[in-house]
Amino acid sequence: MEDQQIEEKKEETAQEPKDTLGDFMEICESIITSIFVVLLIFTFICRPVTVDGGSMQPTLNEVISPDVPEDKLLMTTFFYTPKVGDIVVVENDESHYYKNGDSSELVTGTGLGKRLIKRVIATAGQTVDIDFENGIVYVDGEALSESYIKEPTYYNSGAFEYPVTVPEGYVFVMGDNRNNSTDSRDPHVGFVKEDDVLGKAVLRFYPFEKFKVLD
Repeated sequence: MEDQQIEEKKEETAQEPKDTLGDFMEICESIITSIFVVLLIFTFICRPVTVDGGSMQPTLNEVISPDVPEDKLLMTTFFYTPKVGDIVVVENDESHYYKNGDSSELVTGTGLGKRLIKRVIATAGQTVDIDFENGIVYVDGEALSESYIKEPTYYNSGAFEYPVTVPEGYVFVMGDNRNNSTDSRDPHVGFVKEDDVLGKAVLRFYPFEKFKVLD
């Protein structure tokens, strides 16, 4: 009887290293899986972006102190299609505008060579008209109700003669800080290709006291 008990204890002792190794491998597998899922999310679903500059004030980048000058956002990229009113991040290597105001001739110019964050004002087929004297933006003949802007739209950078219709596959964007924003009104931006819209900014997560869902 005693010999049998000793043998069982030996078997239990011999099994312990295997169990420890198994637990360790399970932990490693869980860590690797978690890292893969996080990478997958930040590659294909959402990405963090940092706002640099004041073209989207007062919506973004409100400087609350010298130590916190920039907003940090989450941008969704998953099967995203630009919609009017969305805050988007766009690639601006090229600009697109009508040559001499002729809507039959869309030309490509040099962009600013950086990413911009702006608001979609109109999409393909919509007509934008801007009354720069009174600061009012019209889309398809209706004045926009723009509670998000810093001040009325008085600044004209000369990219277009208005009204102007957005061509297929493009969007028209503007910053909320209308008189201090390089956007579709400027020849260095013009119409933005839908393919150059990297995603929609959906959440400000930093500064923490300014945490909010964006609209």
